Amino acid sequence: MLSFILRRLLIAIPTIILISIFVFALQKFLPGDPILAMAGEERDPETIAFLREKYRLNDPIPLQYLTWVGNALAGDLGISLRTNQPVLELIGEKLPVTIQLATMAMIFAMVIGIPAGILSAVRKGTVIDYAANVIALSGLSIPNFWLGIMLILLLSVKLQLLPASGYVPFADDPLRSIQVMVMPAFVLGTALAATLMRHTRSAMLSVLTSDYVRTARAKGLSERRVILKHAFRNALTPIVTLSALLFGELIAGAVLTEQIFTVPGFGKLIVDAVFNRDYAVVQGIVLVTAVGFIVMNLLADAAYVLLNPRLRS
Repeated sequence: MLSFILRRLLIAIPTIILISIFVFALQKFLPGDPILAMAGEERDPETIAFLREKYRLNDPIPLQYLTWVGNALAGDLGISLRTNQPVLELIGEKLPVTIQLATMAMIFAMVIGIPAGILSAVRKGTVIDYAANVIALSGLSIPNFWLGIMLILLLSVKLQLLPASGYVPFADDPLRSIQVMVMPAFVLGTALAATLMRHTRSAMLSVLTSDYVRTARAKGLSERRVILKHAFRNALTPIVTLSALLFGELIAGAVLTEQIFTVPGFGKLIVDAVFNRDYAVVQGIVLVTAVGFIVMNLLADAAYVLLNPRLRS
């Protein structure tokens, strides 16, 4: 298993390099000049020259890239051009928020989507199957921002059961933190649950027709044991892959949902950075997000080996 993970790591290294080149190059094509914005309305030439020298923007582009990569490997993602704060510090402030939101959203998605997918596959062609598909289609079709606004109006304004917006760190007040994050997590989780449901149903349908499932039934095993132990376990591979990718997307930030519920996560941070042409922050966030995607895929690969012993050889 260790050699398998090491091979995956070797594949991940060139992927990260290509992503870093792409992100760095893309920033150079963005319109506008952040240095002019930083220089103020007067735009004194000496100030502009000082800022360009300070942020090493006069260096050749390849040298700027190598400098950025070298600093990133040392744990320095640069300084925000707008707030003069270290990028790593900004990311450290927003990352726990995004991870909490992503984790809660994935819990909702798995609790709703996977059982619904299994039930839909087992009861194929029945009312339960059609109802599950209609609900899944609704979850994919309803916009997150609309669902979020409706939940705020119902649960916060009318019933006053949950807070409408804001964020409380989990370490400060766990119960209050969960209450604040329940609605945005549910909004994100419903769309993911619909996707998980469809993939779980498809994977289960292909497994339920296999020989070993028929053999298990012929041995007289209970239907519950056949479904959960034999069928579902062998259908987990695509579900694990999809879950890892969906969690990676959540780590990248859910911009609309974060804006509606005033959640200070990655989504809001990267939008503000793009509008402010804060290159260092955008590069740092995209790099961290890309690494997060790769880490999630590595964890999914490790899960394959644990779930399927045949891969260990």
